[in-house]
Amino acid sequence: MHERAGQPALPEDLINVEEVRQAYYDLVPDPAVPAQRVVFGTSGHRGSSLDTAFNEAHIVATTAAIVEYRASQGTDGVLYLGRDTHALSLPAWRSAVEVLVGAGVKVAIDSRDSYTPTPAVSHSILVANGAGTPEGVRTSGPGLADGIVVTPSHNPPRDGGFKYNPPTGGPAGSDATGWIANRANELLVDGAWRNVPRVPIDEALKSELVIRHDYRELYVADLANVVDMEAIRKAGVRIGADPLGGASVEYWAEIGERYGLNLTVVNPKVDPAWSFMTLDWDGKIRMDCSSPNAMASLREKMTPDAEGRTPYDVATGNDADSDRHGIVTPDGGLMNPNHFLAVAIEYLFTHRPGWPADAAVGKTLVSSSLIDRVAAAIGRTLIEVPVGFKHFVPGLLDGSIGFGGEESAGASFLRKDGTVWTTDKDGIILALLASEIIAVTGKSPSQLHEEQVERFGASAYARIDAAASKEEKAKLAALAAEDVTATELAGQEITARLVDAPGNGAAIGGLKVTTKDAWFAARPSGTEDVYKIYAESFKGADHLAQVQEEAKQVVSAALGG
Repeated sequence: MHERAGQPALPEDLINVEEVRQAYYDLVPDPAVPAQRVVFGTSGHRGSSLDTAFNEAHIVATTAAIVEYRASQGTDGVLYLGRDTHALSLPAWRSAVEVLVGAGVKVAIDSRDSYTPTPAVSHSILVANGAGTPEGVRTSGPGLADGIVVTPSHNPPRDGGFKYNPPTGGPAGSDATGWIANRANELLVDGAWRNVPRVPIDEALKSELVIRHDYRELYVADLANVVDMEAIRKAGVRIGADPLGGASVEYWAEIGERYGLNLTVVNPKVDPAWSFMTLDWDGKIRMDCSSPNAMASLREKMTPDAEGRTPYDVATGNDADSDRHGIVTPDGGLMNPNHFLAVAIEYLFTHRPGWPADAAVGKTLVSSSLIDRVAAAIGRTLIEVPVGFKHFVPGLLDGSIGFGGEESAGASFLRKDGTVWTTDKDGIILALLASEIIAVTGKSPSQLHEEQVERFGASAYARIDAAASKEEKAKLAALAAEDVTATELAGQEITARLVDAPGNGAAIGGLKVTTKDAWFAARPSGTEDVYKIYAESFKGADHLAQVQEEAKQVVSAALGG
């Protein structure tokens, strides 16, 4: 833990915004250097211009690759293009517009020339493809829309990010991202990206191919179909919404005004250096609304005074592209993401009569087993998938999954009528759901979590890192279940050894081992020479520590070490 974690950023912590933006144009990647190639992770290509990992060449090449990919798939409708508030997002957005117009692609940009949350892009794609109509979403045929979001999510200010959402509205699958990355890297070789047709931005913005689209109006006007806004208004729930300087900054005030909510935008500032943030655990500025350190300012605002009063009944945070949520209550402080997911799931599946009776609960396999116990108690099927929100897209699209959530505070759920809302994470509706829960139940989400603990037990959950070479990481990602020879874990019989997710059969890219009261999952890091161990125990912190220690031994033995 950094000595200044949770404390306000100082001038020396801030990026030089102009330096970061100038490097975007000045530095040219060498595709022979692995760190300078296009690499799509679970949420697109990310990197910093200062490291020659997110530069004009990357974005021109990647956009050109997306143009080719969408053509190969027969996608010929409007491409919805959004961006967040990171310093590199505007330059990358401009590059993308130049390439898209140069390729003859119709592109929808924000009509206010402003920021667009990831969920608003997903929502616009799906509405364009039929969401909210009796016919439902089309996934084939002419005129299908897709999208690009320019965002590195909660990453530090020096970073940029670029992700593609196909006509299904959510994160692209690995077949698409692998093809796009490979083609983009081909275009980086010998400067081939410089030959990609482009229309200069000033000229491109005047083109008839560019459509001014009001993302905010479409999204905000539709919110009453997914959240009980009237219940929130009638109850007068006092809401403090902190965009953390991100893309939702102009959405929250509009939401409050349109629906007559008692809502305050806690911090309406936008600053690409994020000078108003508190430092995260490692001393970096990171807009992680699930981090107690990054959320220190909001947590302090919600600390009850001597008479037990707080300015809000609930305070919420979103990251830079608003696909994640953080929930702060007077009685519980910043909620653990797993705890809020479990509360949200139980509430939604007992307060959404319009949802299909067989709609399932979706979770990533590194999310808390508290969710498993809640799903069993409410009689719903649990669908457990690998890390990556793309795995929830098919279920959310056809309504077979009512709620899909990740342990990293990302989730989405169906409209009230049981049809798709977004197929990408939506931090705005999860934040609003906290207020709906208060309005309808008269209890805070943290109080409802305590009630769940009484029924299902308290768990200890943590993630740690363990050292691993590149060879060991590759072997871990390719393990077979029979490679695990251990029969016990922390004094309990091992009940499952998983290398494929039980919910959809997709490869975990690692290993999960379960017992009656505990589990661990091990996955290689994509950026560091470590593997991540997620673990949970319903037998307390000491047992969790034992699980973590023995997990290292189990993995080491499976790797042949």
